[in-house]
Amino acid sequence: MNTEELIQFAIDKIEDLKARDIKVLDVSDKSNITDALIICSGNSKRHVASIANNLVVEAKKAGIPPLSVDGEDVGEWVLVDMGDVIVHVMQDATRDYYQLEKLWG
Repeated sequence: MNTEELIQFAIDKIEDLKARDIKVLDVSDKSNITDALIICSGNSKRHVASIANNLVVEAKKAGIPPLSVDGEDVGEWVLVDMGDVIVHVMQDATRDYYQLEKLWG
């Protein structure tokens, strides 16, 4: 699966559980570990964890298991590392605090 297909796959799976404010950042010229970041918001700790979990489950079913998942036990910010694409699922307050779009944009 190429990067564009992986981005679309991830967006489809996080949209399945109503992730909000989805942004895709091309960081291929700024990072040597990934090509794109997808940042989205969930309404609560449970919603954030559920969005990320759906992505992980569906990726495994599709034969593209994530390299790692971090933060699902807390639910403020869950990172799903899919190699060429890293997905950040965050609560609004956490997203506002860390401002990844501004950092990487």
